[in-house]
Amino acid sequence: MLFDATEIREPENMRFLCSLRAVAASLAHAKVQANWNLTVLRLDATREAEIREAAEAVAKEHGRLDLLINSGAVLHPSARGETSLQEVTAEGLSITLATNTIGPLVMAKYFAPLLRKGTGAFGHQFADQAKQHRAILVNLTAKVGSIGDNALGGWYSYRMSKAALNMATKNLSIELGRGKTKVVCVSLHPGTVNTDLSKPYHRNVPKDKLFTPEYSINCLMTIIENLDMGKTGKFFAWDGSALPW
Repeated sequence: MLFDATEIREPENMRFLCSLRAVAASLAHAKVQANWNLTVLRLDATREAEIREAAEAVAKEHGRLDLLINSGAVLHPSARGETSLQEVTAEGLSITLATNTIGPLVMAKYFAPLLRKGTGAFGHQFADQAKQHRAILVNLTAKVGSIGDNALGGWYSYRMSKAALNMATKNLSIELGRGKTKVVCVSLHPGTVNTDLSKPYHRNVPKDKLFTPEYSINCLMTIIENLDMGKTGKFFAWDGSALPW
């Protein structure tokens, strides 16, 4: 499942995509034009009732889920990150955390039962059944959410929201790694992708480090296809390198 994505190409096994209302109609149109085997569900990740309804819809149609990718995010309600403490507002913090941190965690809450029923179609499986997984949960985070890598400061809301999301990923990896129906949980940094979220800062990014959505997605899917229980609870960059928390 891909969540809140605005530019996608259909992976072979993708069946559901949850999106904000603003882009759901265009996604539905793209599905018809490209003849994708895809169901588009309207969902606002800041509304728990809509997340629950989306999970119920997936459960009703398939009863399970093999892959959940939480990719919805906002840099800041103003579209620019705070550059100093004086620009921090309670409203900006609340909205950013609600979208980037709380939303993905609540998604995990409602979709975890379906992930535990997955077929293990994604990732690498161990021969030892005790180490096998049923599904994969990916939280798209950001390198700027790394506490150990933070040398510049600024972007209070965004950095805090992604650091908190990384903690959620670690917690999820522990809880969903118990029992016989394990779920691999990882945080992935997609690189700087040419999207509206990063547009205000494109001039500061070297051309070879500003990725197209297609390139970033292909890199992330390569990582996902090679995940196993030995990598759960980790934080990886688009190139597969491990990042510090």
